[in-house]
Amino acid sequence: QVRLEESGGDSVQAGGSLRLTCVASGYDGVYSMGWFRQAIGDKREAVAGIDNDGTITYGDSVKGRFTISRDNAKNILYLQMTALKPEDTGLYICAAHVGGRIYGLAPFIAYTHSGHGTQVIVSS
Repeated sequence: QVRLEESGGDSVQAGGSLRLTCVASGYDGVYSMGWFRQAIGDKREAVAGIDNDGTITYGDSVKGRFTISRDNAKNILYLQMTALKPEDTGLYICAAHVGGRIYGLAPFIAYTHSGHGTQVIVSS
């Protein structure tokens, strides 16, 4: 069974940086993955996605500030976040699509598996 576990969330001041990590287990292979975030009272937002061949897509609000990457050998997905803003605050959730391929920024429902999330708080 595929399991995703996020870590790296923290409380930081605006302008700071964080690196989130998502460790995947239970499946040997390369699959599409993505990061989502959800603030209290808001709908879930796609932050970044990386598909099976490494093609990357970012949400408009994080372009130029966030970087998604993956280590296929270790089954780890990363999200490097810089120049953080208070509006980046939220629960960051890792998602994976096993058994197919997702192109670009797909909605959360398109993914087959997700983790419980890691909390990021950015204060002004």
